[in-house]
This record gives sequence, structure tokens and C-alpha cells, in this order.
Amino acid sequence: MNKTLLKILMFALLILFIISPFAALASLMIVVLVAAFLFLLGDVFQAIIGGDTDPKKS
Repeated sequence: MNKTLLKILMFALLILFIISPFAALASLMIVVLVAAFLFLLGDVFQAIIGGDTDPKKS
């Protein structure tokens, strides 16, 4: 669950970087935002259905 919360926080910060008036390379940041949204959506969906969001490393 910590991985999901971390991604939500990173997604919120990414939105702040894009909205900020001094954002450089805004078009590239929009591509990164779309990719981050898809990864976030996948993790949230996995957490909802009860999957393991923090795989154990052996």
C-alpha cells in the first residue's frame, strides 16, 4: 500500500509542476503526466482488487 500512496503523492507533485507558471518543457511534462496517470491507475486498481502492490524481493 505504501507504493500506491507514494505514487499518488508523486502524481500530485507532477500536476503542480505542470500548472506552475514557470514550467519549462510543458509539452514533455504532459507526456510524463499521462504515463504517470496510467501507472497510478494500474496501482490503485490493483490495490482495490486486493493484489500485492509491494512484491517481495527474494
